[in-house]
Amino acid sequence: MKKAVILLSGGLDSTTTLYLAREKGFKTFALIFDYGQRHRREVARARKIARISGTPYRVMKINFPWKGSSLVDKRLPVPLDRREISSRIPSTYVPGRNIIFLSCAAAYAEVLGARAIFIGANAIDYSGYPDCRPRFYRSFQEALAEGLKAGVEGKRIKIHTPFLQKTKAQIIQEGLRLGVPYSLTWSCYRGGKRPCGRCDSCLLRGKGFARAGVSDPSISSSGTRGGKAAARGRAGT
Repeated sequence: MKKAVILLSGGLDSTTTLYLAREKGFKTFALIFDYGQRHRREVARARKIARISGTPYRVMKINFPWKGSSLVDKRLPVPLDRREISSRIPSTYVPGRNIIFLSCAAAYAEVLGARAIFIGANAIDYSGYPDCRPRFYRSFQEALAEGLKAGVEGKRIKIHTPFLQKTKAQIIQEGLRLGVPYSLTWSCYRGGKRPCGRCDSCLLRGKGFARAGVSDPSISSSGTRGGKAAARGRAGT
């Protein structure tokens, strides 16, 4: 059976990507990163999603001692209520994160004998990160072809970005078809008992569910900030 390494964060996009790879007939192996995030929720959700989907997983711990991002440095505030989310690169950008994650995934794939890496990157409804753009993935694909034994021997490991050019609503609609357990996913940058509904990730998620015409099962439809954000997104459709 063909094998694939899945970069699994526990969020909406990566979980949908995992279920899509499985539908395509891949034996999936999840790689989860503990890189000093502001909270532990996404790693815990990723573990649970991997387990219920029957996907073997590894948690890789990475330390970014130089910080440089509000996702790994609690002294820096997470941007809230941004009207133009992709107008500039926000403080939640983690320098080199996808470069590091993909490099680790490529090394893991080569050891497994896997010929595919799946990542739920998105360049439509996203926060403007440079390592989520199509040009980056094209360039990194070439780097893998030149820098891996598998590539040199003609056994290229392909990076799959199935949702790179999809809207959040389109991703959600695909996930509903696949039976993705969205109630288990976590997107909020801030952690807490409930999604804040105000950070970029919550706003994009709320807009996506609203435009898909369904309620986000991870939050109540009213009485929470997340629910209100979704309502605002629905009003803007």
